[in-house]
Amino acid sequence: MSDELSLSCVELLTSTRSVRYGLDLDRAVDPTVVERCLRIALQAPNGNNRQNWRWIVLTDPRVRADVAEVYRAAFYERNTAALDRPAEPSDASRPVLAAARALADRMHRVPVLVIPCLEVPGGRLPTGNQAGLWGSLLPAAWSYALAARSQGLVTAWTAVHLDREREVAELLGLPPTVRQGALLPTAHPLRTTFRPGPRLPLEKVLHHNTWQGTRQA
Repeated sequence: MSDELSLSCVELLTSTRSVRYGLDLDRAVDPTVVERCLRIALQAPNGNNRQNWRWIVLTDPRVRADVAEVYRAAFYERNTAALDRPAEPSDASRPVLAAARALADRMHRVPVLVIPCLEVPGGRLPTGNQAGLWGSLLPAAWSYALAARSQGLVTAWTAVHLDREREVAELLGLPPTVRQGALLPTAHPLRTTFRPGPRLPLEKVLHHNTWQGTRQA
């Protein structure tokens, strides 16, 4: 059953975190709740309403284990140097990296893995800026994460496996026209209270009218 939460829109938007440590790896997730969240996600904007998105939901332990093995290999290939570097007190990225490592090491135990995909003509990504292409998938993927939070679930947004995208595609039997956009481990949380994440103040990232013209200090 769902643990649906009563959250205001602001609470939902400011407390949906990427949860890596706090996943309940022993509690099953009701697949009907995942599908409910995906139905909500399908209301997201997409280019010309083509709805070229496709959603792969992994619940079979063997399939999850195979994908997790590829994910771990990609994670350590990308991060071994950073993991081996001595920790420095000023390095704020170390806790995030440690949490990401914990997730990679336990990915096979996460009850549900959701992979949002996009059908791309010929399977080839365009050169240059791809924002228009992925703008037809990633808003829906985030809507899924928000919907999951509203239903008492938590997710973690990651795309490390895309370093080995073709291997995962072969494991899942994806046609060559389908490209993966992210991976969303989904589980019940070990805790239910989440606060807004650390972010730079708006004044540090806001520009008015032009880049250098009237930037707010």
